[in-house]
Amino acid sequence: MDLTTTYMGIKLKNPLVASASPLSKTIDSAKACEDAGLSAIVCYSLFEEQLLHEAGELDHYLTTTAESYAEALSYFPEISDYNLGPAEYLEHISRMKSALEIPVIGSINGASRGGWINYAKQIEQAGADGVELNIFYIPTDFDKKGTEVEEMYIDIIRSIKSVVKIPVAVKVSPYFSAMANMTKKMDEAGADALVLFNRFYQPDIDLENLDVFPNLELSNQWELRLPLRWIAVLHGNIRASLAATSGIHTYTDILKVMMVGGDVAMVCSELLKKGISRASEMLNEMKIWMEEKEYDSISQMQGSMDYRSVSQPEAYERANYMKILNSYKV
Repeated sequence: MDLTTTYMGIKLKNPLVASASPLSKTIDSAKACEDAGLSAIVCYSLFEEQLLHEAGELDHYLTTTAESYAEALSYFPEISDYNLGPAEYLEHISRMKSALEIPVIGSINGASRGGWINYAKQIEQAGADGVELNIFYIPTDFDKKGTEVEEMYIDIIRSIKSVVKIPVAVKVSPYFSAMANMTKKMDEAGADALVLFNRFYQPDIDLENLDVFPNLELSNQWELRLPLRWIAVLHGNIRASLAATSGIHTYTDILKVMMVGGDVAMVCSELLKKGISRASEMLNEMKIWMEEKEYDSISQMQGSMDYRSVSQPEAYERANYMKILNSYKV
């Protein structure tokens, strides 16, 4: 049985990939991911703020561009709360590459072109097989137009592509008003893969202390529905590889991602909750299902249930929408 897939030009032994998370914090945990059968690992993110801090520019940046952040400055974390600094991050990438046989993908989390464009090149030099851009930007400026926000994304992609030869993935926000058009622009700008979707962690309110505090909740299986829909729409219409992230908890989730046209399914929450060895179980269960249904390969099922498989996808969506609304009885 052939479980191989190709993600942004990199051939992988199967479609299950560890997403950017604490799973890559140590060499031991990264090695455990490889031993459990994961085909690649995205290293946790290097933050733009860390790069600015190293350059001695953080105070100025926060003061002059505070409107770019949804949170108040008092909510902004201490630098010590971050992961390893830039130099240590690059060393960690290098050590992971030496210790692992599976591909290692670096990750940068930011909201502007900034100094981190140069770090994409350094991540490449550290040996990473690819780099994932996690563009975390919440436009709170009432005078900023949607086209300006879109152009910022495109500018970042083009800038990164101009300095690296390794493939570049973009972790996409689900909040663009014209998602199909925006993904087309990212594709044309050179993105080698689109990761759907970025989970923007929302702050919560502490009513006792009247304060804003971060509230991390791991993903739920139902969150996969949005990536499934858009991967189904995009498959066959753009050049970039397609990855689903958020909501991958069982082998059935991996299969669904493949059938709508995905190239990989990125997992994190399920492994954090149940242990890294859970990945091996998911892959084995997937193989059993494929044998029962007489699938010889992943490629045989990829895209078999995308939007091109129906003659009128818009009508299909409307009919499904009405059916769901009418299915609930009081």
